[in-house]
Amino acid sequence: MRRLGSVQRKMPCVFVTEVKEEPSTKREHQPFKVLATETISHKALDADIYSAIPTEKVDGTCCYVTTYKGQPYLWARLDRKPNKVAEKRFKNFLHSKQNSKEFFWNVEEDFKPVPECWIPAKEIEQLNGNPMPDENGHIPGWVPVEKNNKQYCWHSSVVNYEFEIALVLKHHSDDPGLLEISAVPLSDLLEQTLELIGTNINGNPYGLGSKKHPLHLLIPHGAFQVHRHHLGLCWPIPDTYMNSKPVIINMNLNKYEYAFDAKSLFNHFSKIDHQKFSRLNDIILSI
Repeated sequence: MRRLGSVQRKMPCVFVTEVKEEPSTKREHQPFKVLATETISHKALDADIYSAIPTEKVDGTCCYVTTYKGQPYLWARLDRKPNKVAEKRFKNFLHSKQNSKEFFWNVEEDFKPVPECWIPAKEIEQLNGNPMPDENGHIPGWVPVEKNNKQYCWHSSVVNYEFEIALVLKHHSDDPGLLEISAVPLSDLLEQTLELIGTNINGNPYGLGSKKHPLHLLIPHGAFQVHRHHLGLCWPIPDTYMNSKPVIINMNLNKYEYAFDAKSLFNHFSKIDHQKFSRLNDIILSI
C-alpha cells in the first residue's frame, strides 16, 4: 500500500476564518458558524501552499498506527487538556488586552492527568523534556486502542490484533475510479495517521451503516485528492468525491485459517466479498 502522510496535530484552515452569528448546519443547537473567507492565511503561505497537493478533508476522528507491546497498534487521539484553574487563567489571558505577551504554562501542574500509556504527538514543541501545549492550550497526543476498552469500541471494531490487520477504505490498485474496502496489514500503516469514519463518529456525514448495523472504516490521510469542482461547496454536502465513487469489497479471510468473531466487521465484510456497490453508503451489513 502506498505510504501517505502523518498528521500529528489539527490542520489549520488554509483561509482566514470568521464567525457568523447564525445557526450551524453541522452541529445542532450551535448558534454560530465558522466560515472561511477568501484570504489565504499567513500560516498557509509560510508552508508554501502553492506547491501543495490538496486532498479531501475526511470528516471523522484522527487515529495513528505505531508500535505498542511489541506489535503494530491503532492509537486514538487524546489531547491533554488544562485543569479548571489553568484553563480559566488561560482564557482570561486570551481575552485580556495584554495577550501580546507570552502565556506561561507549568506543564507539571496545569494539566489533567492522562493514562500512563499516553504519548505526545510527534513534532510538537518541547521545553526541558516536557511537551508544550499548542495555541489552543492542548497537548496533542495518543492512547493505544485496547481490544476491550468500551470508550474506544468503534476504533477497535476496525482492527484485529491477532492477525494485525485493519479495515481500510482506499483506491483500488488497478482502477483509480473504484474504491476498495480490504484488510490491510497494520505493519503497512506504521507511522501513518488515518481517519476513522462511520455510523457513530462525528455526526456520520457519509451516511454509513445504521444504529442497528453500525459500520466504521479507516481512511489514510491524503488518500483523496481534491478536484476543482469541490471548491465552494458547503459542508456537510450530499455527495462528496469520496462518497460518489463505486466501491468493491476485498475481504477473503480464508488465508488466516481462523474463525473471526461472528459479530466483527471483518466477518460481515467477508460475507459480501467481491461484491461491488455503486457508492459507499449503499453498503448495508445484514446480521
